[in-house]
Amino acid sequence: MSADLQAPARSLASWTIGAFGVAGLVAIIAGVYTSPEALIAVAVAVALAVGIGWPHFLRIPAKKTLAAVIALPGVGSALAAGLVPAPGFLNWTPAFMALGMMAVFVVQLIRGTGQAQRLESTLGCCSGVLLSCLGAGWIAGARFNGVREMMLVAAISAAVALLAGLIRWPDSIVAPLGIVMAGLAGPLAGLVFSDIAVLPAAIFGVVVGAVLVSFRRLVTLRGAPLNLPAALSMGLAPVSAVGSLAYFIDKLLIY
Repeated sequence: MSADLQAPARSLASWTIGAFGVAGLVAIIAGVYTSPEALIAVAVAVALAVGIGWPHFLRIPAKKTLAAVIALPGVGSALAAGLVPAPGFLNWTPAFMALGMMAVFVVQLIRGTGQAQRLESTLGCCSGVLLSCLGAGWIAGARFNGVREMMLVAAISAAVALLAGLIRWPDSIVAPLGIVMAGLAGPLAGLVFSDIAVLPAAIFGVVVGAVLVSFRRLVTLRGAPLNLPAALSMGLAPVSAVGSLAYFIDKLLIY
């Protein structure tokens, strides 16, 4: 029997992660259909959750300091995406990413040489900064052309991939299954809820599925049960990444 089917604690963690991810998607879509301010508030909350839980997932020292370093650039990126004039919704996002990564290096320098897990902390926290900032894409996508249905299609594809990841089968089966199901959910949601063409919606679904099943693999490779902050971060980190993915696919293939 494969290792990812042997640990009940890890199975429970996968259900928790999936629940957090779906809840995050529901909150984002509710914000999209409510008001720009509500969507900004949700994006800020997602960035904070990703930042606070990511050091727990990595199991690295200096968790509180690194949590702030990861979360604050994401908060700034979300606020900027909601406030800057069109069309430069994500113009500030690379700057916040760079500032966050520089802050990660500064923290590691302050910790001094010979400290435990410095390389893992540096590389892992830089990836956390990226994930925290990418959530601004949900705001940019909602503001881009006013077509809220695209965000709904994105959320449905992501939710299908997340739910596929809950199946207690080996990654070699769940990964292609999640990609295929998300690829089918995209066009179906596009036909039902909007007039988005089938091909772009299918491409989007496949890409989203690939991103989300890769996060499932990260949890499997970790090889240990997750505490609540880590599970919350791992549930919302792929949701954050999907936001920018939806925005750029919307610009390149649909608009």
